Amino acid sequence: MKEKRGLLIGRMQPVHNGHIQVIKKTLEEVDEIIIGIGSAQLSHTIVDPFTAGERVMMLTKALAENSINSARYYIIPIQDIQMNAVWVSHIKMLTPPFGNVFSGNPLVQQLFEEEGYDVARPPLFKREKLSGTEVRRRMLEDENWKKLVPTSTAKIIEEINGIERLKHLAKKEVSEIVK
Repeated sequence: MKEKRGLLIGRMQPVHNGHIQVIKKTLEEVDEIIIGIGSAQLSHTIVDPFTAGERVMMLTKALAENSINSARYYIIPIQDIQMNAVWVSHIKMLTPPFGNVFSGNPLVQQLFEEEGYDVARPPLFKREKLSGTEVRRRMLEDENWKKLVPTSTAKIIEEINGIERLKHLAKKEVSEIVK
């Protein structure tokens, strides 16, 4: 029997509990999932503070922490190419074959639908709290961000001094705006 394989792309800045819930739900519909780490070339900014390698590490450990079988997923960093007309071909070149696409992003939905893919919008879990934007905001404001992420993600952020990085970047970018 042919495996049913789906594609899910997210920036994962950082990996949070909402990502894990979406992946678990998606795995109820497919045999395997390809998780694309989007905007892989970006790091060290307020919006994208973590490197692709750090995000792969966060996701790998968070999936293990949540007892998700490693034989059921592939994690692939995907760089932006800034050419929407050929973006789906770019994704196909980087990934194993897939039949289903799961995305809440209207542009991603449109591009894959135009190429004939079945596109589903995954359910969002507590989106007002479970978003990378909210996690990063809480990090900057010294609020409780750890309850929004898997324990392993918090450990990695501490290991790489992620909070200090984010706060330093916030100072740097603010001072540049003042000039």
